[in-house]
Amino acid sequence: MNNKTFLTTHGIIYGIFALALFFIPAIIWPMYGIELNDRYAYFLSQHNSIFLGGIAAISLLLREVESGVVAKKLFLALLISNLLGVAITLYAGVTGLFVGFGWSDPVFFTLLSVLSYCQFKKQ
Repeated sequence: MNNKTFLTTHGIIYGIFALALFFIPAIIWPMYGIELNDRYAYFLSQHNSIFLGGIAAISLLLREVESGVVAKKLFLALLISNLLGVAITLYAGVTGLFVGFGWSDPVFFTLLSVLSYCQFKKQ
C-alpha cells in the first residue's frame, strides 16, 4: 500500500477512536469490560483522546510524505506507538481488565504494527 493510503487509513481509525472515547466513553468502555465508575474515570478516557487524536492528526497531516528519511522515522514512530498498544492491551486482556470485545484491541494493534512495519521497510 502506498504511504498516502496507509496514513489516511491510520489517521481515520485513530480519529474515530479519539472522538468515540471523548464523546461516548460510557458506551464504548463497557464493551471492553471497563466500568466508568466516576467522573475521574470518564475524564481519563477523554484525556486519552488527546493522544489518539494527536496520532490521527500526525498521520493525516503527513499523508503526502514521500519515501525517505522523514517517512522512515514517521513509520518507525507509528510502529513503536502501535507496539505499545499491543503490549498494554494484551496486559489488560491477560489480567482480566479487558473482556468481551476488549480482546479485539491486541489483535487490532498487532495488525497496525504489522502494517506500520511493512510501510517502514518500504521506505
